[in-house]
Amino acid sequence: MKIFSYKLGGQVEIINGLNHYIGMQTLHAENFIEFTLLPYIISFFALLALVTAFYGSKRMLYITFGLFLAFGIIAMADFWRWEYNYGHNLDPSAAIIVPGMAYQPPLIGFKQLLNFGAYSIPDIGGWLFIASGLFMLVSVLFEAGYLSKFFKKKTTIKTTIASFSFIILFACNTGEMDPIKLNKDKCDYCNMTISDGRFGAELITKKGRVYKFDDLSCLKNYKSENASEENIKYFVHNFTATNQLIDAASAHYVNHYALRSPMGGNFAGFQKVEDAKNYALKHGLQVLTWEEILNKK
Repeated sequence: MKIFSYKLGGQVEIINGLNHYIGMQTLHAENFIEFTLLPYIISFFALLALVTAFYGSKRMLYITFGLFLAFGIIAMADFWRWEYNYGHNLDPSAAIIVPGMAYQPPLIGFKQLLNFGAYSIPDIGGWLFIASGLFMLVSVLFEAGYLSKFFKKKTTIKTTIASFSFIILFACNTGEMDPIKLNKDKCDYCNMTISDGRFGAELITKKGRVYKFDDLSCLKNYKSENASEENIKYFVHNFTATNQLIDAASAHYVNHYALRSPMGGNFAGFQKVEDAKNYALKHGLQVLTWEEILNKK
């Protein structure tokens, strides 16, 4: 499950179906007032931070940091409260009841719940919030004069802050592929577990978000349904290897029913053009380019 500022995402319905058996309440975005308030709160802090950066005084910086810190503490307390109610307020008529068992997920980290492992970690948005808080903290310490104990020149401090900012931003958007974990990762379009290392695919957005697919047809369908998303990189599995992702734009392709890919797209990508030509010649096919694959109905 993924928690956005305005909605719930991921496999929410599957989670609701499983949790029904142990009496946990179902999750619906309309039941959380936070999804109504958060977009406005985030917009407020973004505007306040910009005004503080360009026109604010030292006092305004302190106020902005204090408000942001208070917001972070309140948000985490509210999240913990929600998790507590979610894991403790169980339906007494549930099909499966384990005496004394509570199912509160971890606030941060890992927790074993019966035969399930529950992870709770920040996503890209969460890390950006943390990075923003750290930047503000460094600015507060700089303005208060505490950093002068460690740096003799202000220019050194500014250079350090700028370097740190660049590292954070670069880490959030590397554009590098993330190897698919076979028999563990699920397709972000059809929700099937990716098990065949010859037909998988992957795309990465400009924001660094990675989406994985068990079939090239799933990537195409996802791309057509999310045309507004700007994608910076595509990868496909090399058909002649096992779970080896290659650059989709420079790969060579064939499309044939005998390939029998997981979702029936029947596309195969080859790193070497000779391999693609040999397969195409064997079946009387033509070698296709990435552009032709994307435009193929």
